[in-house]
Order: sequence, then structure tokens, then C-alpha cells
Amino acid sequence: MPVDGPVVLVGCGRLGSAILEGWLLTGTVAPSDLVILSPSEKPAAEAARALGARVNPPLEALTAARALVVAVKPALWRQVMAPLTPFLNDQAVIVSVMAGVTAPTLAEGLGGWPIARVMPTTGVARGRGVASVWAADPAARALGRALFEPMAETVDLPDEALMDAATAVAGSGAAYVYAFTQALADAGVKAGLDAATAETLARATLKSAADAMGDEALDALIGRIASPGGSTRAGLEAMQRDGRLTAMLDDTVAAAVRRNREMGA
Repeated sequence: MPVDGPVVLVGCGRLGSAILEGWLLTGTVAPSDLVILSPSEKPAAEAARALGARVNPPLEALTAARALVVAVKPALWRQVMAPLTPFLNDQAVIVSVMAGVTAPTLAEGLGGWPIARVMPTTGVARGRGVASVWAADPAARALGRALFEPMAETVDLPDEALMDAATAVAGSGAAYVYAFTQALADAGVKAGLDAATAETLARATLKSAADAMGDEALDALIGRIASPGGSTRAGLEAMQRDGRLTAMLDDTVAAAVRRNREMGA
């Protein structure tokens, strides 16, 4: 069922456009209930306008908003939001998809509206994203979930402090997987494959592994392929020697967490 009531999307950059495309694809928000605020013309916003959404209308259109989804760069949110808040009703919910900007910081800058923080991946555009949700207010949490569950596998976080870690794992994780896939292809070239063949095999393997994952335990999935004494097990042992795989990913996630917090500050 669509979310009932007007939803304002503030910002239509890469993530904002992905959210908008996901809403239209899944019917999460009816186009006639969408208000899109964007400083420049965006294809996703124009597609929504063609279906009945309002793009950059007079700010009086915000007075009936049930939710205002903030999808601007973290460094810009104060100046973007300042002219908007006088038009919000008392029952509106602020839904932030900005990395690093905490709920107390938002509350200090915006006032007393309930706040939900959501960190979605751009896969929401295809209805196959991932989203982490946190809110102190139960109604705000429920609305955050309602806006993203139809287009993302959604998890509730018990503590806002975990949002940076969830962002580093899920929000950034796809880039790490792509980097691994590129490295796997490069290793195939070094082993004798031509570049096109190596990339095709690496990409297809990633897709096949994702399709086969399901809900089975990851250790079991690994064990199904890596039999004792086999070549896969030999490769895994090389990858994990001296704990280097674990150490590399610990450093990777920790660096992303630090950067999220820096951007929020």
C-alpha cells in the first residue's frame, strides 16, 4: 500500500533520484503525493512530474507534508532546510538519509519534529536496495520503514550510534564488492586470461554467488564450494593467511565509519 499523505523529497542527486525511482517503481508513494525540491533539473524528477508529482512548487505545498525526506549533501543541510521549516506542520516527520548527521544535531538545527534516520543504498532504484533505520520515536521509525521497506531489505538499529557502522557495511559495501570483482578479474589476467574474458567471468561469478546466497549461513555457503584439499580451499587459505582478509576489511569499515563521522561534524 502507498504511504498515505504528501511526501517531500529535498534533494534529487544520486541517492535522492534512486529513492524517487524506487518509490515510483514500487508504488510506495503515489506521484500525486510527491513534492520534489531540487535546485537543478533531474531526469528522475521530470519522470515523476510527468506522472503528477509537483517539482519546486511554492513552499506552501509543504504545509500538508506527512514526511520530509532530506537527501542533500551533509555539509548543506542547514542552509537548505532553513527556508523550509516555517512551512512544516506539527505532525510532519523528518526522514534523513544523510550520512553522519546525527538526530541530536538535526534536532538542534531544525526544532522539535520527530526524526528518523535511514541509510539506503542506491539499489532502491531497482526495488532491490538495503536500508538501515533508526528513530527514537516509534511513529517516526514506522514511517521510515514504510517509505523504504517496499524497495529495500530493511533492518532496525537499536542505537543511533550504530548508523555509521551500518552505512560503512551496506551503504559503502557495494563499492567494496565491485573493487573485489575488479581485483579478481585482474588476477585472472595475471593467470593468463585475456582482460575481457577475465572481467566477464568475475562479473558473472559475482551475480551467480549473489543469486545463490539466499538465507543460508555464510560458512555453509563457503563450505559447499571449498572442499577440503581442493583448489578453492587453497585460494581461501591464501586470502586469509595471517588474518589479512579480516584485517583489511576491519580497516576498510573503520575508515568509512571515521569519514561518516567527519562529514557529520
